[in-house]
Amino acid sequence: MDIEGVLAIIFLFGGGTLFLLSISPIGRAFAERIRAKGQGDVRAELVGHKEALEQELEAVRREVAELAERVDFAERLLAQQREGDRLPPVQR
Repeated sequence: MDIEGVLAIIFLFGGGTLFLLSISPIGRAFAERIRAKGQGDVRAELVGHKEALEQELEAVRREVAELAERVDFAERLLAQQREGDRLPPVQR
């Protein structure tokens, strides 16, 4: 028997065995475990992204609060300047 005949027999029996294993409950459980492992990696990555986004959002909130304080300060300075530029009321 030559090597090509041996390879053909291995592929026929091996392929048939793998097919039957894949449709069996054991094969389905194995495939489900592989899928769950892949989803765990995706979930961990999503959790990491969520935490990073929450940190960035908190930083943006702090910056907006600081900018609001600066705007309030500038408005108060402008209001004081306007009050100083007004003419005093006329006395009769």
